[in-house]
Amino acid sequence: MKKPIGKPAVTAGAAAAALVLTAAPAPAVPSAVWTVTPSPVAFSAKNGANLANSINGIAITCTKSSASGTLRSAAGNPATVGTIDSIAFGETGAPCTSVLGNITMVPTTPWTIVARDHTAATGVTKGHVGGIDLELTWGACVFRARGTSSSTYTNATGRLSVAGVPGELPVVASTNCGVAMPVGAGLLLKADYLLKKTGTTTVPTIVGSAP
Repeated sequence: MKKPIGKPAVTAGAAAAALVLTAAPAPAVPSAVWTVTPSPVAFSAKNGANLANSINGIAITCTKSSASGTLRSAAGNPATVGTIDSIAFGETGAPCTSVLGNITMVPTTPWTIVARDHTAATGVTKGHVGGIDLELTWGACVFRARGTSSSTYTNATGRLSVAGVPGELPVVASTNCGVAMPVGAGLLLKADYLLKKTGTTTVPTIVGSAP
């Protein structure tokens, strides 16, 4: 006489489901404590490569750029771990250029350095640069962009990589620009800055941890 197998099969299935549920990894806990070393620290920065920006599909290249500001420990997520108090795009003899000619980029600061996610294995913090306010001029064309740009910071090199994505930094005002630079067009900032404690070769670090 054959024995019924339905009940053991259900039991085995329930056991398997329980095993799967037990083995599921716990969700990651976002960083909420941000430790900057040293803190606070004034930093200076220069571009580690040419800035390859673009506006409404038109490429803008800056071979020279520099910045200064302060980093400090903070709490929260997202958290403001620093400010960019001064930043320059281009310099005398090395202006920012495009197919339409030279362009000037005049910032209104401070901008903020905001942290959201830290990967301990790589020492990389993801976040964004906020409070960006830039006035750009091409001849008689003057326009203004305001917003944020996605960024990462790498502890090993002190590299702040700004890599804007569409929609983050829209044009909010435009004069004498016609259809080339309309309100609503997007400015993409693409830049790498190497940060050091002012007057030294010390690279500041940013580490995020759970509370």
